[in-house]
Amino acid sequence: QVQLAESGGGLVQPGGSLRLSCAASGTIVTIYNMGWYRQAPGKQRELVANINSGGSINYGDSVKGRFTISRDNAKNMVFLQMNSLRPEDTAVYYCNAVLYRIVGGRTEDWGQGTQVTVSS
Repeated sequence: QVQLAESGGGLVQPGGSLRLSCAASGTIVTIYNMGWYRQAPGKQRELVANINSGGSINYGDSVKGRFTISRDNAKNMVFLQMNSLRPEDTAVYYCNAVLYRIVGGRTEDWGQGTQVTVSS
């Protein structure tokens, strides 16, 4: 069994910053990609950023230059530093991992989600 535990969401004013963390645990052999997606009410889930085990990074167009993703491979953790937050960044943010399990092989797993609200 694999779990992705997110933390760090909350309420912040426009222009503020938040840092999200996600820790993967369980019967994991290796993690290929880790990243963050978000879903706002009435909208489809979209990529925020992801990073592979070699450090290659992709960002969604709307967050480039404002958000920074990083990863600690030794601890199976991924982080998202969010700066210059805007009201349109308000969404539930989901941790995502593509990994190889001891039992089950290659899978894609999701966290429960953490709410980020940007409002004055």
